[in-house]
Amino acid sequence: MKLKEVMDELKLEHVCGELDREVVHGYTCDLLSEVMGNAKPDTLWVTVQSHMNIIAVATITGIRGIILCNGHDYDDQTIEKAKEEGITLFKTQENSFVVSGKLYALGLK
Repeated sequence: MKLKEVMDELKLEHVCGELDREVVHGYTCDLLSEVMGNAKPDTLWVTVQSHMNIIAVATITGIRGIILCNGHDYDDQTIEKAKEEGITLFKTQENSFVVSGKLYALGLK
C-alpha cells in the first residue's frame, strides 16, 4: 500500500517526505531498541517518540514512514534529518492503539 493511501484513509497530517513509497508492515512501539530489533523493512512505524533518534532507527531498519500520535509535534531538527534520510513523517491526534488498529484493518501486518 502506498503511503498516500494510508495518509488519506487515516486522515493523517503529512509533515514531510515522499508519499509514493510502498509499505507492507506496521509496527507500534516507543522503545527504540525494540524497534531496531523487530521492525521489518518497508514498515510504517507508530510511536509517540519525536526526537531525532527515531530517524536513525528508521534508516537502519528500512522503515519508510513514521506516524507520531497523541497530537505530539516533531522538532525542526527531526524534520530536517527525515528529509535528508528520505523518511516520511506524519502526525495525528489519535492514540497509538487506534492508529494501529486502523493500519491492521488496511492490511498492514
